[in-house]
Amino acid sequence: MSILLVTSSPRGAASHSTRIATEFAEKLIAADPSNTLVVRDLVANPLPHIDADYSTGIYTPAESRTPRQAEVVGVSDAVLDELFAADTVILATGFINFNISSTLKSWVDHVARSGKSFSYGENGPKGLVSGKKVYIVLASGGIYSEGAAVQMDHAIPYLRGVLGFLGMTDVDVIRIEGVGMGADAVTAALAKATAKVDAVVAATTGERVAA
Repeated sequence: MSILLVTSSPRGAASHSTRIATEFAEKLIAADPSNTLVVRDLVANPLPHIDADYSTGIYTPAESRTPRQAEVVGVSDAVLDELFAADTVILATGFINFNISSTLKSWVDHVARSGKSFSYGENGPKGLVSGKKVYIVLASGGIYSEGAAVQMDHAIPYLRGVLGFLGMTDVDVIRIEGVGMGADAVTAALAKATAKVDAVVAATTGERVAA
């Protein structure tokens, strides 16, 4: 199994989403050393926000692109290659202003390309990124999975929507929520997320053994 881990929190070593997502990937590797891992750290190596060179370059034949167009389209091609090569995708983000990080949004913008990851036909749009298992690891200061604040969660609905549009409909969410509510809440949130990760790893290992 090829695993793609995409981290995007600006909090570095203090990031709960990066920590849990990284531990998740490492546990999958430990469970089966034949698994491979590619890490895309969007903070250490941020993707350029789409601009005029990108928006025109993706529709320009390769031989006719300017050097700048070739550069930015090449970045998009690289992240698309990583995505298509992966069997399992782990996306980690903090909950920033009720949505995903801007660095992760840039990743979405680079992988969402007409003719590459989706197409339009007689029956409308069709996602071309199929056969992937996706896990979203989301850390938030408050509780947004239930209660009055549910309507403020624009991160999970957005990611489910855009991933589904690209063909990735098998999506699970691992939340680390309430981390802004004190030390005990942090401990509880991390324990709950770790338990879910361990359950997924155990289930994945069991499926491999059964096969």
